[in-house]
Amino acid sequence: MRLTNSIILVIMILLYSCGKNEEVYQPVKIQDPYVTYKEAMDAFDKREYFFAEKKFSQAELNFKDMELAAKSAIMASFSFYAINFYDRAINSLDRYIRTYPADKNITYAKYLKAIIYFEQIGDEKKDIEPLIKADEEIDNFIRNFPESDYAIDLKFKKELINNQLAAKELYVARYYISVKKWAAAIKRLKNVVQYYDNTVFVEEALHRLVEVYYHLGVEEEAKNYAKILGYNYNSSEWYSQSYKILNKDYKIPKKEKLNKDENFIKRMIKKII
Repeated sequence: MRLTNSIILVIMILLYSCGKNEEVYQPVKIQDPYVTYKEAMDAFDKREYFFAEKKFSQAELNFKDMELAAKSAIMASFSFYAINFYDRAINSLDRYIRTYPADKNITYAKYLKAIIYFEQIGDEKKDIEPLIKADEEIDNFIRNFPESDYAIDLKFKKELINNQLAAKELYVARYYISVKKWAAAIKRLKNVVQYYDNTVFVEEALHRLVEVYYHLGVEEEAKNYAKILGYNYNSSEWYSQSYKILNKDYKIPKKEKLNKDENFIKRMIKKII
């Protein structure tokens, strides 16, 4: 009898506990995704990008329409980009590309990914990794979407990246020259001549090769690079410097100073959704 009473008591306690917790497990009402998307766009227009990203992500989860879900996803990625959360923006774009590979905005997503890497490029003294990643992403985009409107912009940025990569190689070469590591310096200088011959740095690279080989006593090699420099850039200052190395009596003529207001790079980044 006592056992039966104990069982009844336990059952009553369990029923009472379940009754108390009943409200905790009530289903949460899902907000209309169209309302959520409008809230996101309002925040986006006000440049409240962090809140906008949160709302775009919520809208994506609740949209049954695949196209609207995809648009919400890419807008969430763009919101991360707008507040310079570059790593999170790239992760978000990668997820969008995997989830919605046939979406109409896929070209823009890959363009934006290339732009994000491009905007992280520093000067030639800083880390080269963003340069390499930007170069890879831009090459991939141009190869896959050569006729797109975005390809024109990225081709221009490709030229800037090549100049940065050449500047980096030259910067490292100068360092090796300063510490007399000649083989390493020659390798870097030849990289500029071989891979970045369309940049403004090729003239100095050729001159430095003349300089290094002459210093090492390899005059024939120094003369060969001087000939290349003279044939292609015989009016440049670097050719005059190289000529002076090989001809000690040569005097470099003074040049008139140029106005500096023409030395600028115009950056145009399209941010079209």
